[in-house]
Amino acid sequence: MQLSQGQWRVLDVLERVERGEFTVSEGAQALGLSRRQAQRLRKRVLIFGAKGVIHGNTGRAPRHKTAGFVRDRVLELWNEKYSGFNYQHFTEKLNEVEGVRLSRQTVRRLLLSAGIGSPRRRRPGTHRRRRDRRPQAGQMILWDGSRHDWLEGRGPWLCLMGAIDDATGEVLPGAHFVEHECSVGYLRVLRDIVAEKGVPLSAYMDRHGTLKRNDEHWTRDEELAGQQEPTQVGRALDDLGVEVIFALSPQAKGRVERLWGTLQDRLVSELRLLGATDAHSANLFLPQYRVQHNARFAISPQDSNPAWRPCPGGFTPDEICSFQHIRVVQNNNTVRIGGQIIDIPKHRCRATFAKAIVVVRHLLQGGYRVYYKGELIAEAKGPPASDAPDTVRTVAAWKRGQQARKRKREIRGVTESLAY
Repeated sequence: MQLSQGQWRVLDVLERVERGEFTVSEGAQALGLSRRQAQRLRKRVLIFGAKGVIHGNTGRAPRHKTAGFVRDRVLELWNEKYSGFNYQHFTEKLNEVEGVRLSRQTVRRLLLSAGIGSPRRRRPGTHRRRRDRRPQAGQMILWDGSRHDWLEGRGPWLCLMGAIDDATGEVLPGAHFVEHECSVGYLRVLRDIVAEKGVPLSAYMDRHGTLKRNDEHWTRDEELAGQQEPTQVGRALDDLGVEVIFALSPQAKGRVERLWGTLQDRLVSELRLLGATDAHSANLFLPQYRVQHNARFAISPQDSNPAWRPCPGGFTPDEICSFQHIRVVQNNNTVRIGGQIIDIPKHRCRATFAKAIVVVRHLLQGGYRVYYKGELIAEAKGPPASDAPDTVRTVAAWKRGQQARKRKREIRGVTESLAY
């Protein structure tokens, strides 16, 4: 007996239910099933073992399978009478003239299984046109990173992080060179865009690991929630209310890809003329070049009313576009993060924050800010944010994990008491 990957996952969840790690309701939620169906599968596994997750009709021929003599009749009619008919025309003749009631898809499948292709050539691909630009500035941004020999051997290879407005083709604020495509780079671009322009309605991007979870690892908390936790960049976009659109190919985000082609020609020449030999000197020149580029290539939007929105929720762009971490306050009203201890001063509305769940934001430019239920309660100096970790846990996810661990301890305690 060989189980599929999905069947092994069902069996694993049901075994966890039997061990008391999950309740039946939690197991059903992790599998995307109703509690009743999960209970049925659980009983089948108890009776039949691992075979219980296999559907009873597996390996059986369907009742509506086309009979052998019908198949032979179809092939005979094709070879003797209707040779050269396309699939649709042949199906119509079978139904109307020969009294053989079959669908076009069934006829096609029978002929293909016998090695008979349709004589009708496939239609050529449809003409594809460029996607129309969004009418308003700020409706959509496209952002990406381009690793290239920007300094033509005078220095290391660099990655240019940047974004353009879909409506105007304008290179947006925040473009800068880094060593490689990373979360810090994207957050810096997003921060500068929000600070100077505002919040866009949507962002078009590829599936880079800093933007989207591409791994198959699911923690138990994520299984219970039915979704993976976002990356740091994904969390910032969600906090800003930006719609995320993932491209399935480089061609899908052609405008930003064409921008890289232009920059790898014109910007490389400008950096050569400047004599830039490192990321620092190249970054100092970028704001000046951005103005020149936009004056040459940017166009006016169809609608002169911009769609940029203000930063929401009483937070600044620096606070939202930061690295977020969940921590539990120690008994002495301190929080530990990155080898640093942050003291939480006495608050007017709370005697102590011991055991409280707080959000620590590590700012890109350096420093920490501690929030309790959205209110700033402490600040501390610190180094600039680094690029690890990419995945962020929300307060809700942290609480789900705590509850799951608490249930496991309770079940273990009951089991041990019964043993004695």
